Amino acid sequence: MSRRWAARLALAAGVAAVAVLVVFAGLGSLVLMGVGWAGLVLTAAGGWWMLTHTGWIRALAVLLVVAAPLGVLILYAVAGLLWVVLVSLGLWALAVSAGRAALVEDSPPGMPERRVGRPERPFLIMNPRSGGGKVEKFRLAERARALGAEVVVLDPARPQDVAELARTAVRSGADLLGVAGGDGTQALVAGIAAEHDLPFMVISAGTRNHFAMDLGLDRQDPSTCLEALTDGVELRIDLGYLHAGEPAEGPAGRSEGRVFINNASFGVYAEVVQSPAYRDDKARTILEMLPDLLTHHTGARLNVRAGSLTKDGPQAVLVSNNPYERGDSAGLGRRGRLDSGRLGVLCVGVGNAAEATELLLRGGQGRGLTEATAREVVVDADAPVIPVGVDGEALTLPTPVRCRLAPGALRVRVPRHRPGVPHVAPPMDWRRVRRLALTMGRVAAGREPA
Repeated sequence: MSRRWAARLALAAGVAAVAVLVVFAGLGSLVLMGVGWAGLVLTAAGGWWMLTHTGWIRALAVLLVVAAPLGVLILYAVAGLLWVVLVSLGLWALAVSAGRAALVEDSPPGMPERRVGRPERPFLIMNPRSGGGKVEKFRLAERARALGAEVVVLDPARPQDVAELARTAVRSGADLLGVAGGDGTQALVAGIAAEHDLPFMVISAGTRNHFAMDLGLDRQDPSTCLEALTDGVELRIDLGYLHAGEPAEGPAGRSEGRVFINNASFGVYAEVVQSPAYRDDKARTILEMLPDLLTHHTGARLNVRAGSLTKDGPQAVLVSNNPYERGDSAGLGRRGRLDSGRLGVLCVGVGNAAEATELLLRGGQGRGLTEATAREVVVDADAPVIPVGVDGEALTLPTPVRCRLAPGALRVRVPRHRPGVPHVAPPMDWRRVRRLALTMGRVAAGREPA
């Protein structure tokens, strides 16, 4: 489908979504929308009270979270208009999907890549426990050795320093470093590769593989990542660094500090995962700790400085190596680029049920969420040390913690053909969709120059 027709479909589906409500519900369409908004407001308020209270208030909040949307559906069904709402929502989803498809070519081009030859002495570290045993399941060590790589499989019974293993390999002449394991292990070895300006290879054998996802690698079959040894291209991407306490000295972009390839988190999440009880019972630990953390009764009070932005008292802060796409602010989605030269900054500070409701109704936008980009971010606190989550690893660091970006610090070797490289659509913009549909139509008819 051409961009013109995708834009036209988006406009038609959007108009149809409204028309279905008006035609079949009449004046009742206003009531339908009012009831729906009321249900969302009550659900959001109930969710906030559930997270910030315990005992009977939490029990009532859970009841509200369940009853509000259920009550809305029952009212729609009793009025005989449930099908109208469902059809309208389906048309609206089609409109948004078609609109994003129409705008996708307006996205900036992907990260530049260059063809490279085969490495002569690749060195790979593999963690057999990562991802539920993917190293053994996909016979990664055997396949890598058959391609000429030196492979060290970590011994689960004997802790090993992966950074030191990488340094030893460099001293022995390795011309490529790689890891089959989680993002935390990837980050440690990536720092050594950047320090020596060697290419780094990612094998998606971890559990979540966020870094591999943003590189477009196949997360279902990590053995395909080994194609980078024989048919690879190289990307130049940024690296994040953490410095605890006094400012670090040394040339920007070098290896001092703790490397992060995905993100560093501060506040609520970092506090929870530090708890010894978290590993045994995650859900219960979260529910027990959240009320005091969200209301600042416990935990450090944070202060964030990112360029011209200053935020005092956010409950959670996420600093990412390049910003996440809009809509992926929880860090659960993807980053469109890893070479923008900017850190992404997300500060969450919700003080009451009204702000929680606004955050939900505005699709992640509102007073409770602040987004920014910066080259350096400083996270300070009213405590001498704070918990920090770094690429999924739980750390405790002295304050202030400085996060900085080293642009183009890491050479990443990836397969030339990668199944996960997407065309990332920009945020939905109805004005641009309408202009695209109408203007391209006139151009096609010869009434405007191309």
